[in-house]
Amino acid sequence: MIFGIGTDLVDIERIKAMKSKAAFAKKILGPQELLQYEHMTLDQGINYLGKQFAAKEAIAKAFGSGFRSPIFPKSIQILRNNSGKPEILFSQEINSYAEGLGIKGSHVSLSDERNHLIAFAVLEV
Repeated sequence: MIFGIGTDLVDIERIKAMKSKAAFAKKILGPQELLQYEHMTLDQGINYLGKQFAAKEAIAKAFGSGFRSPIFPKSIQILRNNSGKPEILFSQEINSYAEGLGIKGSHVSLSDERNHLIAFAVLEV
């Protein structure tokens, strides 16, 4: 059964226009995501930041809370498995919170076009 769904759309121009993409990365990315980001070209990094942020926004919306304790961008990591499928890694605080809500599964789908990035998230009980 579905606990919540969320979606978010990012205009890639907003990411491109940021004065400090590195500062934004440090604000929203978790440790494993930061390691990946640091090895990307500028264009790859822009796309990555947009997708990661869209995914985190979609997940916060699926929780029905937005970004407020314990749901914070750095506490949600979106990693890719060997096939490239995005997988969600929550911090221990979010895991405990999700368990308290009866959430047993989480899913996220990411897509991009020339000017837009979109994420769709589902939390299941």
